[in-house]
Amino acid sequence: MEKFILIVFLFLAQNNFAQELYMPRNIKEAYAKGTRSMDGKPGKNYWQNHGKYDIALTVNADTKIISGTETIVYTNNSSDTLKNLPIRFVNNLHKPSSPRSGDVSNDFLSDGLTITSLKIEGEVYKEDARSWGTVGNVKMKKPLPPHSKITINIDWHYPLSKESGREGQIDNTTFFAAYSYPRVTVFDDYNRWDRLPHTDRQEFYNDFNDYTYSVKAPKNYVVYGTGDLLNPDEVLQPEFAARLKKSYVTDEILHIANEQEMKSGAVTKQNEWNVWKFEAKHISDVCFGLSDHYLWDASSVVVDKKINRRASVQAAYDIKGTDFVNSIKNNQYALDWFSNNWPGIPYPFSKMTAFQGFADMEYPMMCNDSQMNDPVFAQLVQDHEVAHTYFPFYMGINETRYAFMDEGWATTFEYLIGIAEHGKEAADKFYKEFRVEGYINDVSTEEDQPIISMSSQLSGPGYGNNSYGKASLSYIALKDLLGDDLFKKSLHAYMDNWNGKHPIPWDYFNSMNTASGRNLNWFFNNWFFTNNYIDLSVKKVEKNIVAIENVGGFAIPFDVNVIYTDDSKETLHQTPAIWQNNQKTTSVTLKNKKQIKQITLDGGIFMDATPNNNIFLVR
Repeated sequence: MEKFILIVFLFLAQNNFAQELYMPRNIKEAYAKGTRSMDGKPGKNYWQNHGKYDIALTVNADTKIISGTETIVYTNNSSDTLKNLPIRFVNNLHKPSSPRSGDVSNDFLSDGLTITSLKIEGEVYKEDARSWGTVGNVKMKKPLPPHSKITINIDWHYPLSKESGREGQIDNTTFFAAYSYPRVTVFDDYNRWDRLPHTDRQEFYNDFNDYTYSVKAPKNYVVYGTGDLLNPDEVLQPEFAARLKKSYVTDEILHIANEQEMKSGAVTKQNEWNVWKFEAKHISDVCFGLSDHYLWDASSVVVDKKINRRASVQAAYDIKGTDFVNSIKNNQYALDWFSNNWPGIPYPFSKMTAFQGFADMEYPMMCNDSQMNDPVFAQLVQDHEVAHTYFPFYMGINETRYAFMDEGWATTFEYLIGIAEHGKEAADKFYKEFRVEGYINDVSTEEDQPIISMSSQLSGPGYGNNSYGKASLSYIALKDLLGDDLFKKSLHAYMDNWNGKHPIPWDYFNSMNTASGRNLNWFFNNWFFTNNYIDLSVKKVEKNIVAIENVGGFAIPFDVNVIYTDDSKETLHQTPAIWQNNQKTTSVTLKNKKQIKQITLDGGIFMDATPNNNIFLVR
């Protein structure tokens, strides 16, 4: 009987958890239809669509044109009949007519995508894509019924922009090709077709697909790409193929190709063109970079000690890219640390490549980082981009709408690994200066919009701080509230529920509630659905009771630092739980009955908007 009562209690609690939080109508509908569950797991009716992509790309190093022949087998796993086929091509951002979030130079602009052939189920469509923005639409001649598939054939080409951002020309013979193929945009259970344009601010939302792709490149160009290189012996000279294979099984840092070897043409097979073949399955995107002069380092690291699984670690960089000399060592450390500490889930992919570019941007199994001329900052940036492996690539986050679901976590992991690398004092200092100070000292409306606000509807400052600093602070505050063990258990439950799928914020809230066994909706309401900010004040001190007002409203952890009249000191840490019953005022009772000289509230990285009223002198 007791077991039955407990089950009923948990069921009611789980259902009440989500009902207490605001939900948009389309999200409510998803829960009502059973595609999502109030216990935080995918619902019994959950589905997501899938594409199998086979792409043959050619890079013309003279004209800077990338062309491709692409076959997509697209499966509609939904219960909807699809009459349209929206195609996303992010690089149309470079077209003069595309909306953008900021100014660009003429070197950023290009003609965008041209489709030279489009067939669906063998039927020819007269579409050249010249009128498309970052999302185009094809009205299908025959609708795609539920639980069926179609074959799409596309031939296309586009120019690499002269000015490199997230992708484009790095130098005259080095290119980074991201978002380089037309893809079916996401059709999901709560918003149907994702038609939001890419404007170069908020990032991406992709299905998990299977990819086989090849890159045809001129001789002496080495291609670095997402996924496993299938044919090293066909594109590399024997000595260099052997070096690469050795790097897969050793901790030793190997120089696969140095400057002189690249210059002499000794590295690749001396065909006019070499075709580099890659494969990656159940992944949200693929990209590649290539160069005829970049240095190439490689090694590997054990990322899953239970089965002794290794991941390849590679770096491609210019001779002047001094920050990248340490990329292999830093990424060996990062992959090991992330796998075994936070989030504490083995690195889920087979490779990570650091490629020198300009974006400071993450991609599946790759990061495109710039030369910082500061080894410490370069390591932090690389740590941040590698941390994105988990959010959004292991978890299929909708960054376009909810960027805080990935940038906030990457910022949190960046901070936590920074403590391990450089000590807490240095990590705290950087986090405050880089992630919090600009937000808390800016009193504009943009900074205090609820974190749950759609990322595509926020301004520059509001978008940046909602996505990175404020969201990260919420995760760190919850870690303080639950304690490391319960927080990790709950985080793992959320990640186990939703890796390889499409979680939304309410899935996170519900997963954490269920796994922790606590109703945390007061906390989630406080951090995600309000206009709160960080501002505490000491109101009075009487009879060893410290009265505190939460002016800003956020449920933050803080220390009460006490100096007694005998100059002895005491620190009492308060978790965010102190705000559960009353989020405006609270009090802390000091057990020590000695006479008090001074009280100071210290939030640490939770920087206060008005720190002057955090100090109380007892007279």
